[in-house]
Amino acid sequence: MLEGFACPPKPLSCVSNTYVTEAALLTRYDRSSPMNGEAEVKYLDGDFRVVRPGAFVRCAVTGVAIPLEELKYWSVDRQEAYATPEAALQRFKEGLA
Repeated sequence: MLEGFACPPKPLSCVSNTYVTEAALLTRYDRSSPMNGEAEVKYLDGDFRVVRPGAFVRCAVTGVAIPLEELKYWSVDRQEAYATPEAALQRFKEGLA
C-alpha cells in the first residue's frame, strides 16, 4: 500500500495483465441507453440543444440523415438542419422567391 492512499484502485477486469480501473471505463462513446433514431433539436445561434435524444437529424432539403456529431449547417429562423452548404443555400433561395 502506498503511503497517503487508503487503497490501490480496484481492478474491474484483467486481460493480458492489463488492468482496467473504474475511472478508465467511461468514454465519450458510453451511454446509459442506446441513442438510436432521430433527435429533436433546438437550433440556436452558433450552437444547438438536443431536446429529445437521438443519433441524427434530417436535412430539410434532401432528407438525408445527419449524425449529430457532423451537424454544421442549420437555420435558427426556420429551425431546420442542412446536410451541406449547398442545401442551405437552396433553402435560402427558396425563401427569397
